[in-house]
Amino acid sequence: MSAVSGRPTLAVLGGTGQLGGALARRWARAGYPVILGSRDASRAADAAAGLAAECGVPVRGLANRAAAAAADIVVVTVPWATQQAVLEEIRPVASGKLVVDTTVPLVPPRVMRVQLPTEGSAAVRAQQILGAEVTVVSAFHNVAAHKLALDEPVDCDVLVFGDQKEARARVVALAAAAGLRGLHAGALANSAAAEALTSVLIFINKTYAADGAGLRITGELRIGA
Repeated sequence: MSAVSGRPTLAVLGGTGQLGGALARRWARAGYPVILGSRDASRAADAAAGLAAECGVPVRGLANRAAAAAADIVVVTVPWATQQAVLEEIRPVASGKLVVDTTVPLVPPRVMRVQLPTEGSAAVRAQQILGAEVTVVSAFHNVAAHKLALDEPVDCDVLVFGDQKEARARVVALAAAAGLRGLHAGALANSAAAEALTSVLIFINKTYAADGAGLRITGELRIGA
């Protein structure tokens, strides 16, 4: 927890990518201490310097493992193809921490077809890789990264999955800080629904020439009930 802001330090692994960079930017602007993580420490440092100059707040850039070690909450925004390697790399420094996994199991070239892993979901696989000493919550699967990168409201809800309500609540708060409505969506295993829905949304985008179709839960929700 940062002594200056009173907020947890966030390490965004894959922070030089589109989704990671957009989330990091929104959290930095909301006052969270942010570290950008990348396989290439120099690339992370360059991206962090640019983000710091834009937002007027300190932002660090480190290699993935160092970023995870320095953070209170680790947000993994890497592609499916590199998820396992990144999680195995950070596992020794992630014990006792909250890891937010955004991974969607997209397997090119058939990204419009649902292809969930044998574990049931990318989030369940993340928990198995990291072990019981790490709390995994999954979220941010269905938000268009290019819309997050703009200074405009994003008409999309964030479904948050995890086996501990308190951990989910922390990620719901992160969604709110990014200008999104986060909703508790149940156990980590339920993440399969949002992960699969991403392929459906990609299909809808192509079929209807949509600019980043998203998910919005309708009905009157009693938030906090």
